[in-house]
Amino acid sequence: MTSSPYTRLLSCMLAIFMFIACKSNNQVPESPAPEPTPKTTVLVTNHEIIWGMDFLPNGDLLFTEKRGKIFRYTSAGKTEEISGLPNNILTNGQGGLLDIKVHPAYSSNGWIYISYAAQANGGATLNLSRFKLTGNSINNLQTIFTTRSLNSWFGHYGSRIVFDNKGFLYLSVGEGGTTSYGGANSPNKNAQDTHSDWGKIHRMTDDGKIPADNPVLPGQTTASTIYSYGHRNPQGLAFDPVSNRLWENEHGPMGGDEINLIGKAHNYGWPLVCYGKNYDGVAVSASPTGPGITDPAHYWDPSIAPCGLAVVNSNRFKAWKGNLLTGSLKFNYVQRSILQGDKVVKNEKILENIGRVRNIKEGPDGYLYVSVEGPGRIIRVSNE
Repeated sequence: MTSSPYTRLLSCMLAIFMFIACKSNNQVPESPAPEPTPKTTVLVTNHEIIWGMDFLPNGDLLFTEKRGKIFRYTSAGKTEEISGLPNNILTNGQGGLLDIKVHPAYSSNGWIYISYAAQANGGATLNLSRFKLTGNSINNLQTIFTTRSLNSWFGHYGSRIVFDNKGFLYLSVGEGGTTSYGGANSPNKNAQDTHSDWGKIHRMTDDGKIPADNPVLPGQTTASTIYSYGHRNPQGLAFDPVSNRLWENEHGPMGGDEINLIGKAHNYGWPLVCYGKNYDGVAVSASPTGPGITDPAHYWDPSIAPCGLAVVNSNRFKAWKGNLLTGSLKFNYVQRSILQGDKVVKNEKILENIGRVRNIKEGPDGYLYVSVEGPGRIIRVSNE
């Protein structure tokens, strides 16, 4: 049967329509963002160990020295010391003046937070205090958190301070105690003891109170500031405001350094299980995981000695957006970790041979700021 001219015209128009529809649904994908070419500029040098860094709303950079000093690096390029710190900061061992964090609502309330090891009856506590600034002088100093037991071997304090989108404060605290020998028979089980403040990520209000929705952990009858437990020495903590997730990294012994996605009431295993070995070569555990233990998002073997952690959200480093940056004290580089869900799927070394990395921050200007040791320096990383 021969089709009519009208039928042939209709078929032709339908074919054209289908072609256009297919083209519109199969657009050429955008090219991936080019890899950044990092450029480094030293802003601050010839200091002791620069442990903590954070920015004031006017762009000034506050930073701590482990030996017990705070400085302000101004937008004019001047470095000024801030006076009035507590007089009980204990700087021996791994202790000292550690992290510093500016309250996200600083413009309205003026609060700045510090964590530090404090002298106490032959041992040390880990303290969290807050204060206000008048010029370069500290005033209205308040201690809002103190570990209830002592660290008698002066190691593994943690400690980092971050805020989340709701204004809650998180403080990472190392295991403290008398030793750091891992295993089921470890003499230091602070990290598993839900009545001990050591070896935990704490979550609190900005004045140190217990949030109403904090978990009631095994062995407890009421909620405390403890949000997660089973941590060895967490020296990296970063909140991603885009994904609303809290990330942490911590030192293992010989192997077993970890990146963890922190979950409410989760147990991360130390000292019961670990991917590493004790320093005498004995495996911490026959299996690196166990019932009720949250596996790390990533672990390192051999150890890189992770310190400092940042989430890249700046458009200045588009190809790195959403990635984690971890500093290595041992190997003198920054590691970029690419995420897929809650797991690290690829790692890449960047800023190699930069020095022992102690901290990483993304500044309000979108640049990255890295503190390194030997001597203490702050380096700005740009992509220009």
